[in-house]
Amino acid sequence: MERRSALKGLGSILLAPAIPFNKILSGEKPVLRVAHLTDIHLKDKFEAPSRFTKCLHHLQQQSPQIDLVLNGGDVVFDMNKENIGTISDQWKLYRSVWANECKLPVSYCLGNHDIWWNEDDKAQALYGKKYSMDQLGLSTPYYSFIKSGWKFILLDSVHLDIDNTWYIGKLGDEQFAWLENELKNTNPAMPVLVMTHIPILTATNLIEDNIVNRWTMYGGDMHTDVSKIINLFYKHPNVKLCLSGHIHLREKLIYNNVTYICNGAVSGAWWEGNRRETAPGYGVIDLYADGSFKEDYINY
Repeated sequence: MERRSALKGLGSILLAPAIPFNKILSGEKPVLRVAHLTDIHLKDKFEAPSRFTKCLHHLQQQSPQIDLVLNGGDVVFDMNKENIGTISDQWKLYRSVWANECKLPVSYCLGNHDIWWNEDDKAQALYGKKYSMDQLGLSTPYYSFIKSGWKFILLDSVHLDIDNTWYIGKLGDEQFAWLENELKNTNPAMPVLVMTHIPILTATNLIEDNIVNRWTMYGGDMHTDVSKIINLFYKHPNVKLCLSGHIHLREKLIYNNVTYICNGAVSGAWWEGNRRETAPGYGVIDLYADGSFKEDYINY
C-alpha cells in the first residue's frame, strides 16, 4: 500500500509539465526567478491603469517570489506620430503606477511604440529613442549584465526602414558586432538569456487569416537578420533562451537547442480582450545554474 501510494505520488510529479525531472530528484532550486512583462501599452483608457495594477499585484504574489522583471518594450500605448503632450501624459501615468504598485527591480528594452517618429517634431532633441531612454534611465539602447550566474543581453531590435517611414526588426552592423563581442567574451559555461522586443524567430505569421498557398513575412514582425543571428548563436551553445513580445501571442519554439518564447502581452489585444487565443498575461521563468530553465505563461 505504501509503495503504491509512493508510486502514485511520483506519477503525479512526472506529469507536472514544467519541472525537469532531474531537478525534482536532486532537490535543486533555481538561482533566479524572472518575470517577463511585455506590451503593456499603458494609457488612461479601457481601465488600463487599474488592470495593469492588478497585473503587478498578481505578479508580486507569486510564490516563490519574483527576483527580477524583464520589460520587453511597448511600455506606453503609442508614441508613433503623437504630440509631446500626449507622450508626456502616458509616461507620467506609467511611472506613477509602477512607483506606487511595484517594488521589484526591472530592466527594459525598447519597443516600436516607445520610439517617437512624429515628423513635425523631428527637430526636437528628444526625437527618436532618446525620450524613452531618458524615461527608463537607459544610457544605451542595448546592454548586458550578469546576475546569479546568468548573462542577460537586452537588444535594440527596432529601427527605421530605409525610407524612414516605418520600422523593421534588425540589429544593424554596429550592434551585431557588439553582440558578437559580448558572446565571444562570455565564459562558455555561463548560460545566456537574450531579450528583444521584435522576435528574432517566430512562426506566428503562419496563422494569419485568409492565406492561400503563400505567406508574407513583414520586416516589422520578425528580425530581418534572423539567419545571421541564428548562425552566431550556433557558435555559442551557452545561449539558452530568447524572450520577445510585439506579436501579442503566446509562442514557444526551439531551434538549434535555443528556445524562443514570445510571452503574449500584458495588454492582451491592447486592453480590449484576448489577442486571438492569447489572454492578457506575463511569463515566469525559473533559471537554474546549469543553464536549464522552466517557464510558464500566467493569465493574471
